[in-house]
Amino acid sequence: MNDSTELKEQIKQMLVENLMLKINAGEIADDQALFGPGSLGLDSVDALQLVVALDKNYGLKISDTEVARKTMQTVNSIAAAIESR
Repeated sequence: MNDSTELKEQIKQMLVENLMLKINAGEIADDQALFGPGSLGLDSVDALQLVVALDKNYGLKISDTEVARKTMQTVNSIAAAIESR
């Protein structure tokens, strides 16, 4: 398993644990939308929890709404943001 794949697995596990999702990490696709129609169905409270968890676990600081919107679209976009910091 390469680092990127492992990171995505860690992110999925973090989503399930921190947001108390009723699915397991293996059911989340790398490119599945996290918010909006046809997504995992996360809401604004989940977004806040996710921002805190990303900072705590990966030191990823998300300071404004536009950055958050781009970063937290999918597991892939979160992994890319973590890898690029």
